[in-house]
Amino acid sequence: MRAPLTWLAEYVELPQGTTALEVAADLVKVGLEEEGVHGGDVTGPLVVGRVLDFTPEPQKNGKTIRWCSIDVGEAEPRGIVCGAGNFLKDDLVVVCLPGAVLPGGFTIAARKTYGHTSDGMICSALELGLGDDHNGIIRLTELGFDDVKPGDDAIKLLGLDEETVEVNVTPDRGYCFSVRGVAREYSHSTGAVFKDPAAIEVPKATDTGFKVELDDQAPVNGVLGGDRFVARVVKNVDATASSPRWMQRRLEQAGMRPISLAVDVTNYVMLAVGHPLHAFDLDQLAEPIVVRRAAEGEKLTTLDDVERTLHPEDLLVTDSPQGRASRVLSLAGVMGGASSEVSATTTNVLVEAAHWDPITVARTMRRHKLSTEAGKRYERGVDTQLADVAAELAVRLLVEYGGEAVEVGPVTDVGTPAESATIEMAADFPSRIVGLDYTRDEVVENLTQIGCEVSGDDLLTVKAPSWRSDLKVAVDLVEEVARLRGYEHIPSQLPVAPPGRGLTHSQRLRRSVARALAEHGAVEVLTYPFMGAAVHDAFGLDRRDPRRTALKLANPLSDEQPFLRTSLLATLVDAVKRNVSRGFTDLALFEIGSVTLPTGDEPKAGHPSVAGRPSDEELAQLKAAIPDQPLRAAIVFTGQRDLPGWNAPGRAADWSDAVEAAVLVAGTVNVSTTVTKDENHAPWHPGRCARLEIDGKLFGHAGELHPKVVAALGLPPRTVAAEVDLEVLIEASARASVTALPISTFPLAKEDVALVVKDEVASSDVEAALVAGAGELLESVRLFDLYAQAPIEPGHKSLAFALRFRAPDRTLTAEETAAARDAAVAAAGERTGAVQRG
Repeated sequence: MRAPLTWLAEYVELPQGTTALEVAADLVKVGLEEEGVHGGDVTGPLVVGRVLDFTPEPQKNGKTIRWCSIDVGEAEPRGIVCGAGNFLKDDLVVVCLPGAVLPGGFTIAARKTYGHTSDGMICSALELGLGDDHNGIIRLTELGFDDVKPGDDAIKLLGLDEETVEVNVTPDRGYCFSVRGVAREYSHSTGAVFKDPAAIEVPKATDTGFKVELDDQAPVNGVLGGDRFVARVVKNVDATASSPRWMQRRLEQAGMRPISLAVDVTNYVMLAVGHPLHAFDLDQLAEPIVVRRAAEGEKLTTLDDVERTLHPEDLLVTDSPQGRASRVLSLAGVMGGASSEVSATTTNVLVEAAHWDPITVARTMRRHKLSTEAGKRYERGVDTQLADVAAELAVRLLVEYGGEAVEVGPVTDVGTPAESATIEMAADFPSRIVGLDYTRDEVVENLTQIGCEVSGDDLLTVKAPSWRSDLKVAVDLVEEVARLRGYEHIPSQLPVAPPGRGLTHSQRLRRSVARALAEHGAVEVLTYPFMGAAVHDAFGLDRRDPRRTALKLANPLSDEQPFLRTSLLATLVDAVKRNVSRGFTDLALFEIGSVTLPTGDEPKAGHPSVAGRPSDEELAQLKAAIPDQPLRAAIVFTGQRDLPGWNAPGRAADWSDAVEAAVLVAGTVNVSTTVTKDENHAPWHPGRCARLEIDGKLFGHAGELHPKVVAALGLPPRTVAAEVDLEVLIEASARASVTALPISTFPLAKEDVALVVKDEVASSDVEAALVAGAGELLESVRLFDLYAQAPIEPGHKSLAFALRFRAPDRTLTAEETAAARDAAVAAAGERTGAVQRG
């Protein structure tokens, strides 16, 4: 929320000379995070210019620039290059001359570009820090500046010498989405006198006003979607006229674009007091207006010219033309419809000020992917008692600036908004929670200061103000006391760790795995555990693959990723893609995290009461409803594993790197791994995928991803990956025992053997046979060569192993070493059909 200091000063007393940084610092004290400071950082010369002439010049890159002659009030016009195309000859524009400094410290100088020397710059709203509009330059005539002339100072004209403070509004502080709310918080922080702009007299409702009916037949969780609707009629108003310049300036400072009187007035009031409004073309409406839920199949073309298919939970504002079906006018609290918008022919206006249910509005916005300024305020909670005040403020502005013949109709006010919460709290409860001694008087003073009505002695009864829908329970009140008394007074105390406890076996192993992978050259990342169903198709998973059974979130952060991941690779590949898109093609990324594996047969969790601790039966039911969430580790390699240099050509990552990383994880937790070939396990390549087992139990896969998967995900060619189940490894590690062997001082005996086997025989099977046959003298065995060319028979391969023998108590003789080697070869021949290569 942006609050210009000149506007803020109308609602709260600001000391003379107060800067935006000082205001921001005071707001931080009461919990409003500073987002930025705008304005006051533009230095001249910034002047009004008139476009005398321009010449369009197409460029080789397809862009057309304009070489302009601009009168800036000097003896000679200035030649300026401009890329925008939204201005005409004789238009008044804003010109930044050499020597001026724009927001961000951007200094303007005369420079040669597109074959011309551009002696300044014609400015857009974005370049001046007046908003986000960069589609074209500012045309002063459109903004109502008809009485200015070339050379006039544009800094004061546009209010660029005025400062604006921007704060980040958290979800529980919806009332701060207004200058009124920010002013109130500044008053809390500094003690400055607050002047409520909503403290005005409002005319009473009558039976002769525009008829409105609240007909919500399908409330969500028993809560009506709309519980109050105020309608005000204003006739003979020039609704499409330009709003006064002071109003336009404030809208621009708040980051909004001025449009027309009716629209600007509703936006201005919304920014001022925090209550959204909507203006309808009265002549396009038919009584009565009916607030109801959408019917199946209903559609609405909203103000952004998008036709939307409505959902039965959508709350609508409709009318009922005689002889015709009910017509949808707007999505309540979100956006109006095109059929009743204020247009160039509008003379009569109906102003809507309603109170809508936050949950209903939030769900509608997410459902239609439609985020609006009104919706942002409604979903956080709008003051329940402010609808009539906001409507009255808008009517007064329309009367003042809408022409001499404006007529105001009677007031419609239907519905009764819900009362704000009443909370009971012990007077010493804040002290017990925060750890500071707050007296009862201090607690009452602070709660009264934020607008609460407080009664009682030791047990306080607190009625929350209408603008604080976030105050529900006692701890909410504790937070208010703590922040107003000063967060800086709360001591920081670390809890004392109980003696005799340390990391669990599982925690130690998890840290060891992370450290081992990092030392292996990989970088750890943490990804969000959310995914879309499309990743399963990209992975090429079979329709019956259990990994397709995913838990869908009831309220996902993104509709494109509504499921909890069933594999780490499903989200890790997104991190890979993001890095590759930024030029990092040689990657080794890993993640350790949980996946969610629902079976679809989990019982319902139920809804335990929050009034007390759940019973053992309720806790058991909750636990039974939670799907299995095993801990896993995944790693992905792309590009070069060993970078090329002057002394080596480098080496691209391949399937063996993924297998090595998976085996490293198992070795880190002291578990021996069996590696075999897996012919069909998506998303890996069927010929380059390893199956990883412990004592016959599967714990992971590693290898090269399938080319179709790589293409579908936009990954670099020959990307390799591994994913292992740490739960299986940790369980196996807990059962394993470590035996310390004495170090032999006797020499090592070396023997190498080359064995020819069929292609389908796994090297791990041959290695296991050699180990079994060699006996206790074998210290290590290592595969160091694979050969499958002539003179090796087609369909066969030669595997060369390095065998190392050692005895703990003597030096081995040549005969003993040869006998152990022959026994190992014999065992390999018996088990795998291996033949020693001649």
